[in-house]
Amino acid sequence: MISMSGRLSFLVLLLWGLQLPAADSFPQRIVALTPHLVESLFAVGAGERLVGVVEYSDFPEAAKSIPRVGDSRALDLERILALRPDLVVVWSGWVDAEVLERLRRLGLRIHLSSAETPEEIADELEALGRLTGHAGEARRAAAEFRQRLGRLRRAHRSLPPLRVFYQIWDRPLITTGGGTFLDRAITLCGGRNLFGDLSDTAPSVSVEAVLARRPEVITGGAKGEKAVRWREQWRHWLGGESGRGAPARVEFLDPDLLHRPGPRFIEGLERLCDVLDGARADG
Repeated sequence: MISMSGRLSFLVLLLWGLQLPAADSFPQRIVALTPHLVESLFAVGAGERLVGVVEYSDFPEAAKSIPRVGDSRALDLERILALRPDLVVVWSGWVDAEVLERLRRLGLRIHLSSAETPEEIADELEALGRLTGHAGEARRAAAEFRQRLGRLRRAHRSLPPLRVFYQIWDRPLITTGGGTFLDRAITLCGGRNLFGDLSDTAPSVSVEAVLARRPEVITGGAKGEKAVRWREQWRHWLGGESGRGAPARVEFLDPDLLHRPGPRFIEGLERLCDVLDGARADG
């Protein structure tokens, strides 16, 4: 005969079990509509659930073989529907309200990511973990992200700021304005965004305007031949009449790290801080 305490224990365990979602109640067929959300889903252990991604979803290696459903300019809604997703993951900084409404009208379940600061990247990893049944892996990934972010903050919070020009594109010359991910990254590393006073997210500026503000560091997102070309351009401009007296610290970074607000953003942030630290060491 089961005792009263035994029956109560059994009832508690039964109720607790009923509250746990079954493994197949989590999304099994996910479409992610930005490369950084693809990376985030892999980081929390849910990459194998992805059935559709957008162009330039190239990390990790396994992401390259997942079917494409469009790019930042246009989505193939028929292709998305054909993949029968039970979850579509979208970033608010990429998709406009009209596209989002069209996705919802199709009856698709939407998770809207709205990370706008480095700290919120860790929050989003945890949210994706809970959503996909990978809460434990997500907590570990988020904890490591926060630890690395905290170390950078402590190391750079008291340093005198360096004037930093961050280049996004060259034709026309485009930089980052105030309040963006990149603006916050520069500040966190002990820099001052040369055009942080502008409200535009990605303002176009002239070479003369950059040189007039006397940058102490010129950096940005470029790799390979593009980075070589940009570096040579700035060496030419800095050596000209307008650039006389300006420092020659010019170094570019992998844009996939700093331009994607996902789990690898912290790696890009560490490299950006290294560039600024190198400029300080140069004196």
